Formats: sequence, C-alpha cells, structure tokens
Amino acid sequence: MRYKYLLTSVMVGVLAACGSQKGEPIKLDVEMKKPVTIDPALADRFSALALSCVHREYPNKIAHTMSSDADAKTPSQLHPTFYGCFDWHSSVHGHWLLVRLLNVGDKDANWRAEAIEKLDKSFTSENIAVEVEYFANPNRGSYERPYGLAWLLQLTAELREWDDPQAKVWLETLKPLEDTIAARLKTWMPKLAYPIRLGTHNQSAFAFGLMLDWARIAGDQEMEELIISRSKDYHIADKNCPLAYEPSGEDFLSPCLMEADLMRRVLPKDEFAKWLTTFLPKLPTDGSGDWLEPGVVKDATDGKLVHLDGVNLSRAWNLENLAASLPENDPRIPALLASADLHKQVGIASVSDEHYSGSHWLASFATYLVTKRGQ
Repeated sequence: MRYKYLLTSVMVGVLAACGSQKGEPIKLDVEMKKPVTIDPALADRFSALALSCVHREYPNKIAHTMSSDADAKTPSQLHPTFYGCFDWHSSVHGHWLLVRLLNVGDKDANWRAEAIEKLDKSFTSENIAVEVEYFANPNRGSYERPYGLAWLLQLTAELREWDDPQAKVWLETLKPLEDTIAARLKTWMPKLAYPIRLGTHNQSAFAFGLMLDWARIAGDQEMEELIISRSKDYHIADKNCPLAYEPSGEDFLSPCLMEADLMRRVLPKDEFAKWLTTFLPKLPTDGSGDWLEPGVVKDATDGKLVHLDGVNLSRAWNLENLAASLPENDPRIPALLASADLHKQVGIASVSDEHYSGSHWLASFATYLVTKRGQ
C-alpha cells in the first residue's frame, strides 16, 4: 500500500448556495463571481507535467481505424495538434490544463511564456484542419467518444471564459473542430439506448457533465436540453447505487459518484437532495471521512493500475460538488467533505513525474479538482 491514510480535520460548513430553476446549474455560493485561485506551487508542479508532454510524441497509444495503407502514419501526422501525452484525449486535456492555469493562475508565473508558446504551436488553422479531416472518415464514428470529445468541449469552454485576446484567437482556430464534435455528440446521444456505467473512458455520466458545462458556457441550448433530457431518462429512477462495489481494479471514475455529480447539475437543489437520498441512502451523517476508502495503486508503472490514482482525484471533486449542491445544514455535508479531503490528499500526493504512465494525465485531474472547475 503506497499511502498511509491520515484524515485531517475539515471545515464542515458550506456557503449558502443560490437557488436555481429546473435545468439551471446549481451554484456553490452567493458570490457568483468569486475568483478561482490555485496555489502557485501546485500550478508550477502541474504545468511542468503538461509542458513536458503536450509535444512529446512517444510513447504513444493510437486507437486508430485504418481504411487503407495511406492511413499508416505517425501520431503527429494523424493529429498535428493533439499527438502528445501518450494518446489523443490526454493531449486534449493536457492543453486544457495549460489554458486553465493561464486563466486562473499567477499572472507573473515563470511557466506562462512557455505555455503560450506551446499552445500557439498547437493551435493553428492548418493543424486543426487535419484534425477535422480525421473525424470526417466514416469508419471513425466512435473515435474518442465520449471521453475525448467531451474534453475537447471543455477546452473550448475554458477559452471562452478566459478574458484574454489570445484566447479568442485560439477559440476561433478551434471552432471547426468544436463544431464537428458538438454535431457528432448531438447525433449520438438520441441513439444511446442506455447509460454507460463504467469507471473508465466510455462512462457517459462524466462526459455528460463536461458537455453540459460547455453547452451552458457556449450558449448551446439544443445541447443543454438534450443532455438534461437524456440524463433524466437514464438516471431519475436510479436507486441504491452499489458504492460498496467500487472501485473496480482499473477505474479512474466512480460510476455512482459521477452519476450523482451529473444529476446535481440538472435538478433543483431540493429535488436533488431527495434524489440523492434514494440513490445513495447510506451516506453517513456522523461527519466521518473513512466511510469511503481511497483506491490503492500497487504498481504506478502500470498504465491501467495507476488509474486508481485518478479515481481518488475525481472522487474528491465529486464529493465536494455533492456537498456544495445540497441545502445548507444538510446532515450529509460534513461526511462528504471529510471524505473529499481524504481523497484529495491521497490523490494530489500521487501526481509526480516519476512514471509517465501517470504523469501524462494525472495533473489534468488534479487541476480540475483544485481549481474547482466542475463547480
């Protein structure tokens, strides 16, 4: 076991949340414009991992459908923007990480110039045209669906929210790819007969959450309404989610907690609180944090086993989000926050450059957590 679990004291109260109408995002606190910050040391640490991989072509894992010999190409030929960080989706959220930190991080940080340089190298019209062309192949209809596609929308959402002239230039460059992916997801969702309840890339709940946040930021009402409708179709009647069965041996997402994190986005606060009681009826009310033990990684060099470091990070933001989305003084809040704190400590400790199996992607999850992107 790599970690000695130490449960520290946590603040059990939360700021009052704004009321919301059905279908509107639930806000965490009254101060809607409360600025997001990140500790400079963490920003230095996480940015370094992304900077080291966004243009690192090898090792590389390609999930590539070939139609002819002409499709036998190198990663950078196939994906001139998103060829680094081991695979396409990790490259996408590695680029997102840099944009996120540029948006909310220290304006005088020494990594900023390199981050801008690398993003400028990636985000060119010529590169994006090749990325769009790749998706045009009819044999690649399920490529990176839904995980990588959802992260691409999260990237453009971040560019929309970063108040910087360069962000507007990059967003315009990425717009053809964004349009392609949004259209593909709108076509796919009505055909998805059942939710995908996995703890890995194909999970629908996590992707829907990223996509819904993008739709609200981008003002795409069609996408927003479609995701809300599909989420309710799939999950409104769910009950007694078997959280005790988690995690599976290669999970980096919690099927139960990620579903709850999606539903708090689509239900009004009081309705969500009632739904959660039915969905996770055994959530403790005693303020304890050890009711949900962090996942254990026994070999951090194994690309699948190291997924459990990611499940600790994603669980932490799930638990924080659930606590913030419940009515003030809900008795479940202290235990949710205590467990979130425990998972956060273990998860952040795992983010390092020691093994590329984890370093090429874990910093993105850690950045999503500590900058409260999903809230």
